[in-house]
Amino acid sequence: MGTNPILREGNKMKSILIKDTTREERQQIVHQALWGACGIDCEFCSGCDNRGGGRIESIYQPYIDGLKEIREINAEYNAPFVR
Repeated sequence: MGTNPILREGNKMKSILIKDTTREERQQIVHQALWGACGIDCEFCSGCDNRGGGRIESIYQPYIDGLKEIREINAEYNAPFVR
């Protein structure tokens, strides 16, 4: 097993695993950590629409709903692009 993914809250490290977060925290994680660094809710943020993946809130909805970890979603999303 690897180390748990973490999110920094000031000087405090916080796990972003489903078992360690509430739905509201996962929504915040997706919005703050995975959205564009600019903070603008752009429909082309991170190029997801350009790659045919859709908007970030749609891609990461299974994480927000507590169904899949972020690493699982990222692996599925990147699978067609990895040789």
